[in-house]
Amino acid sequence: MRALLVEELKPEYGGCVLKEVEPPAPGPGEVQIMVLAAAVNFPDLLQTRGEYQHKPPLPFIPGMEIAGEVSAVGEGVDQFQVGEAVVGGARIGGFSEYAVTPAAGLRRKPEGLSFSQAAGYATAYLTAYVSLVRRAAVQPGEWVLVHGAAGGVGLAAVDLAKHLGCKVIAASASDDKLAIVQREYQPDAVVNVTGGFREKVKEITGGRGANVIYDPVGGDVFDESTRCIAFDGRLLVVGFASGRLPVLPVNIALIKGFSVMGVRAGEYGRQFPEKGRENQAAIWDLAAKMKPRVDQEYPLSEWRAAFDSLADRKVVGKTIVRPDL
Repeated sequence: MRALLVEELKPEYGGCVLKEVEPPAPGPGEVQIMVLAAAVNFPDLLQTRGEYQHKPPLPFIPGMEIAGEVSAVGEGVDQFQVGEAVVGGARIGGFSEYAVTPAAGLRRKPEGLSFSQAAGYATAYLTAYVSLVRRAAVQPGEWVLVHGAAGGVGLAAVDLAKHLGCKVIAASASDDKLAIVQREYQPDAVVNVTGGFREKVKEITGGRGANVIYDPVGGDVFDESTRCIAFDGRLLVVGFASGRLPVLPVNIALIKGFSVMGVRAGEYGRQFPEKGRENQAAIWDLAAKMKPRVDQEYPLSEWRAAFDSLADRKVVGKTIVRPDL
């Protein structure tokens, strides 16, 4: 089979190579999947450089989210049959024609989602769900400011917050991206953060500020967010796409009475297994009501262009690699 291997940890994907390898065989409790779609996530890019917390031994195949059809089952697997459409995480990575993963981590693909939509759904919407429901406990009518609103996790937060009855401000540094978000997701307001957003957010919220701020960007965006959060607000730290880790002067939190909440959706489920199962069930129950957006699909041979589309912030929604193209 064709697969993208990380043979060395180097910048600019210098250690990645597309080559022919033996298809992985499923062991006990595992399923082999013919991959029809694999989502590209920032951790995938970080793994090629050795900069992500999970560091698989070399060589490895990246690609954490996949959708496809069951092509073989291992010993003890009776809940899935060959030919069934499934979605889940890949133990032996998704940027390949075949992947292997534990059967326990798979779900049947919702009929209403394409393979590409299904592949890009779980991580983004689980992050949004844990952030908004578990951590911030958002209430209908609250103002939710979503930074990076055109990215995968940001767009999922816009989508979910609207479904939960919140008033949503979608924020990005691109007017073109915001136009797409406005047209397809109907947030209550959009804000271009270029040149500052503090006063715009206060004006939109009647001077009070946002009750909840969802921040996968960090850096200057985090700093200014502390200036336009409402009293008793919740500032969700989702990531640091800007590259700079911000530092909070705690007197600001004291004076404004807001909370800073870290979000690690996967770790939340590992720390609280029962809640983790509830979270997974909740997001897949919601799948028919959500609008996961696929920006572009690339064949496996164009994996570099797919990676670059995410690294260069060209994406509105998710980038997908299609080994079947």
